Amino acid sequence: METQVSNFIRSIVAGDMAAGKNNGKVITRFPPEPNGYLHIGHAKSICLNFGLAEEFNGHCNLRFDDTNPSKEEQEYVDSIMADVRWLGFEWGDRLYYASDYFGRLYDWAVQLIKQGKAYVCDLSFEEMRQYRGTLTEAGKESPYRTRSVEENIDLFERMRKGEFPDGSKTLRAKIDMRSGNINMRDPVMYRSKHEEHHRTGNKWCIYPMYDYAHGQSDSIEGVTHSICTLEYEDHRPLYDWYLDELGIHHPQQIEFARLNLSHTVVSKRKLLRLVNEGYVSGWNDPRMPTLAGIRRRGYTPEAIRNFCERVGVGKKESLVDMALLEFCVREHLNKTAPRVMAVLRPFKVVITNYPDQEEYLDAINNPEDPDAGTRKVPFSKVLYIEQDDFMENPPKQFFRLAPGREVRLRYAYFIKCENVVKDDHGEITEIHCTYDPATRGGDAPDGRKVKATLHWVSAQHAIDAEVRLYDTLFTKEEPDDVEEGKDFTDYINPKSLEIRNGCKIEPSLKDAKHGDRFQFERLGYFCVDAVDSKPGSPVFNRTVTLKDEWAKIQKML
Repeated sequence: METQVSNFIRSIVAGDMAAGKNNGKVITRFPPEPNGYLHIGHAKSICLNFGLAEEFNGHCNLRFDDTNPSKEEQEYVDSIMADVRWLGFEWGDRLYYASDYFGRLYDWAVQLIKQGKAYVCDLSFEEMRQYRGTLTEAGKESPYRTRSVEENIDLFERMRKGEFPDGSKTLRAKIDMRSGNINMRDPVMYRSKHEEHHRTGNKWCIYPMYDYAHGQSDSIEGVTHSICTLEYEDHRPLYDWYLDELGIHHPQQIEFARLNLSHTVVSKRKLLRLVNEGYVSGWNDPRMPTLAGIRRRGYTPEAIRNFCERVGVGKKESLVDMALLEFCVREHLNKTAPRVMAVLRPFKVVITNYPDQEEYLDAINNPEDPDAGTRKVPFSKVLYIEQDDFMENPPKQFFRLAPGREVRLRYAYFIKCENVVKDDHGEITEIHCTYDPATRGGDAPDGRKVKATLHWVSAQHAIDAEVRLYDTLFTKEEPDDVEEGKDFTDYINPKSLEIRNGCKIEPSLKDAKHGDRFQFERLGYFCVDAVDSKPGSPVFNRTVTLKDEWAKIQKML
């Protein structure tokens, strides 16, 4: 794992260990709700919780808080487990579900009723909102708040048996309708819900609310440090109230600022809209901030963990520039990704004085890795270069190939453009060059210099491929900051995906596997698409460009 940077939560845990609190144990948990795919913000929580447990020789549980069957699916459970493992973490035999605790949670609810701390309410959810009050106005007590213990026990049991329609009755905690914290104004603990659960089937007709199940689930598992994002800070008094009233093990809840990334959204509701309304191809679309999406795009788990460590853990919300994430990805791939040559917009070059033969040149696999070695790249009379690397009438600052100009071909020779061939419409179809055999793999013996080195692919040996060029999904830095009369989808980048067919790649890539990552020299980092790529018909996703925006930002600071 990457070197860990100190933060306030780590300091709290270290202090607890030094004081012998919790008998010197550290037990954390990562508690996702299985109602969607994990995103980059969840990665921060995963790294924090599993990282703390690892650092202090403790344990981190993976628990699914599956209390809302209408939005939860096994697909999400499977994807979440795959994502956590992809990031490099394991939970061993500590896989739990809140649904495993439904029986105990029910018994505890009965206990609170018997203590006079909970009651069955007939108000509709709309009426409850009206009774709740506002931040400046106290709430009003439900007319059902004074029901006897016996009546509440009977009604709650009948709710469990499914005798009442959905929404007709709830179980509420009896706390304080005048509390300055709205979460403490008799919150709902259970609601009637005749819906099949993906694990418990139709056994239950009532389901606990997240705020009720969460703390008790932590308690059951012996969690010592319950780490949440800042939106749960106002819920902490309720978390504490349930545990204190029940007299059970009381974990310490600590809140931190969630990860907000520029040019994207991480709201599950909004991500679901992007999927359902067809703005993206699915949860694993490489433009999505989901871990499934960025994995498919070619991001590495090492880069994500490094990014989360660089972002740090604080108490103040902030917006992290996408350029920092791309920097971390680029930094890791620069060390690990093999270099290859690919041409995305092929332009035909004929070397007129080259013999009708082929030869194999030595090419460096990765200059950052001395153990990466070299590979053989075929060279022949007809090549492809990028269209952008040639201009018939170049401006002064254009140093690549042009009529009468000489350039270097990477790992190969100097070539000089002698003339162009055009079709009947005046469009250039190919360019004719000559080569200097004395410049093979190096400089000219006479000391002459060139100002450009171009990548290329031998036409005879090239493999056709589809290449997908990705950009940010949104044009607006903060798409959640919606202007009046607009929707966040109005800021979707129409150029977030460009598909190029007929690209030419070097033959060393013919056996590349799903997820393999490469640097296409001079073009960026790419990976083999894990969904659409087929043997003989490869598809490559651009992971990140070679251009380092974060380095530019740092220089300006």
